[in-house]
Amino acid sequence: MGDFKLTTVEEFEAATNRLLETGAKVGADAWQLRVKNQTPHCKFGEQGICCRICAMGPCRITPKAPRGICGCDAHGIVGRNYLKFTAGGAAAHSDHGREICHTLHASAPDGAYKVKDPEKLIRIAKEWGVETEGKDIYDLAHEIAEMALLEYGKPFGTQRFINRLPQHTLDLWDKAGITPRAIDREVSCALHMTHMGCSSLPEALVRQSLRTGLGDGWGGSMCGTEFSDVLFGTPKPIETEANLGVMNADNVNIVVHGHDPSLSEMVCEYADDPEMIAYAKSVGAKGITVSGVCCTSNEVAMRRGVPMAGNFLQQENVVLTGACEAIVVDVQCIFPALGPLSKCFHTKFITTSAIARMPESEYIHFTVGTAAEKAKQIVKLACDNFKNRKPELVHIPDMKQKATVGYSLEAIVKVLDGVTNSQVDVLGTTKPLLECVTSGVLRGAVAMVGCNNPKIRPDTAHIELMKKLIANDIIIVASGCAAQAAAKAGLMDKRAKDLCGAGLKRVCELADIPPVLHMGSCVDISRMMVLVAELAKDSGLKISQLPVVGCAPEWMSEKAVSIGNYVIATGIDTFLGVDPYVSGSSEMAQWLTNDVRNMVEAAFTVETDIEKLVDAMIDRIEEKRAAIGI
Repeated sequence: MGDFKLTTVEEFEAATNRLLETGAKVGADAWQLRVKNQTPHCKFGEQGICCRICAMGPCRITPKAPRGICGCDAHGIVGRNYLKFTAGGAAAHSDHGREICHTLHASAPDGAYKVKDPEKLIRIAKEWGVETEGKDIYDLAHEIAEMALLEYGKPFGTQRFINRLPQHTLDLWDKAGITPRAIDREVSCALHMTHMGCSSLPEALVRQSLRTGLGDGWGGSMCGTEFSDVLFGTPKPIETEANLGVMNADNVNIVVHGHDPSLSEMVCEYADDPEMIAYAKSVGAKGITVSGVCCTSNEVAMRRGVPMAGNFLQQENVVLTGACEAIVVDVQCIFPALGPLSKCFHTKFITTSAIARMPESEYIHFTVGTAAEKAKQIVKLACDNFKNRKPELVHIPDMKQKATVGYSLEAIVKVLDGVTNSQVDVLGTTKPLLECVTSGVLRGAVAMVGCNNPKIRPDTAHIELMKKLIANDIIIVASGCAAQAAAKAGLMDKRAKDLCGAGLKRVCELADIPPVLHMGSCVDISRMMVLVAELAKDSGLKISQLPVVGCAPEWMSEKAVSIGNYVIATGIDTFLGVDPYVSGSSEMAQWLTNDVRNMVEAAFTVETDIEKLVDAMIDRIEEKRAAIGI
């Protein structure tokens, strides 16, 4: 292994503790303290048995009061809360996708946003039955953008992207009554069902949860992924670095945070502008370093190689370094705490979206029409702030790892083509991966997704699960904060192949890949869904028969609940390390972990013990292998 070694969670924590010491000097708050202040958590909330959907309550279920004022029992209350959770997540992801569609509609050859992957645009247009011959690429972009936007509110029909699925899956959905219609309709229907005096039957609430999730995964999120590729380029393998050590003490440090790449792409564009670099040098810096946090970081990392400073629970740490001139955010997963925290340092906390306004921030309204102007303004503002740094507060942990990122579906297929016998085999399919699985070289695959959650020692579950899985010849595709955990630890370094079982190590060597493949941000879980759909079609198997499972060991957001619903509804068993607030209802727990399998051939497993969780995943993969005779 040479000089390669993983960075441990203990090292992460030591670095964080050093930063918290700096924070204590200036009276800064941090999530570690706030967790203590919020502990113990409300047990009614954790079990999902409190209801505040009308003003007769709030009601909570106890042995003394087994029903709310309206008569709804624990099963109905838990079910409604779960569906509301799903609707919130689907709305967030899908609205992100909608903004990308609007950006595509505004693209122009002389504008801030251009079509960088015309081939993918043409491919999607043909998939949707649109004539492409002889059309100007921007006329086509605007036409497809309009069609995509109509997916959100179309009065009839179902989602266009579901035609990528095997017919068996579509038949299951049709029989279960969960085929996703207009994206906004599913969210609206979910909110209607959870209004006072509507659905309280667990089965009905679970069905709509699945349908709402599918509207996100095969609708809104897929729009976000596919059209981001068209606009900003389809990711391909690229080298970068991860962890707090990517920040540069000599440079103006700009941290982008959130989820929408429309903002971060423009900030990166102007941070690379020779004029702005010269300006940074004029104020005493040696240059400009852009790094990222959360899914915005994943977006620019896989397209530009922009380094990843950290994931969700490290967002405060970038400010605590004392070297962050500006943290620039768009939407989702942003701590309101960044406002008062930034005031303790010289950092500019810049919000940019009307959807994510926060106290004690500097609001610079960012629109497609003003993208270039506002991005340049933000970069200049960060440069001007360099002189306000307090050197005595600057401490950047000497901690970073190399990572190869950007494994889109297209990139994975291309990598596989590189190890295919072109004289015999057809190129451009997933069959080489299937052959690795059916021959026993690989045992299977795990899609590792999700957030950080203080209820689980941050990053521990992600890293420890990944280490055991790859040692058992199970390849991992990762997105979101799970992907960043892997990158920070070193599991996306190609040298991590030495931690793998013999089979996976051989695959990594032949294909020149790391054992954990970075597939992007949380909307890019849609890439994983298309991958399993292609694997099913190329193998002739049902998706549920593939030796593939999903896992979200540290999830925390509403979006994760929506994701979980569309992953199991697509036919992939999903393993959770945090309970989705359904333990207060035996009926809801039974539906989600068992009965739903009768509808979609997959279900959830909830296990908070990490060791038991990974063993359960491996056992499930082995069961699937045995069932298909491999």
